[in-house]
Amino acid sequence: MVRHIVCYKLKDPTPQTLEKTKEVFLSMKGRVPEISDISVGIDELHSERSYDMVLDVTFPSFEAMQIYQQNEYHVFVVKKHVHAVKSASVSVDYEF
Repeated sequence: MVRHIVCYKLKDPTPQTLEKTKEVFLSMKGRVPEISDISVGIDELHSERSYDMVLDVTFPSFEAMQIYQQNEYHVFVVKKHVHAVKSASVSVDYEF
């Protein structure tokens, strides 16, 4: 199994933008077959070093994650939205 974890800082982290982005991420469930599990969290501490939200996706393999990266829904809906609202992101991908 592979975990794909991405933390995002948003340009305008209003509650509306955060909730809309969370909905967009979660809309991949059932539309992107390579995803085994998905969760999204919105930061509650708002500390100096905090990011605004986190995407946590589980795949059965790195190969499945590569297919996900090319999935049309992921590319044309999810990435399009995220690129419009994010200011920065960091990620970690690991096998467990």
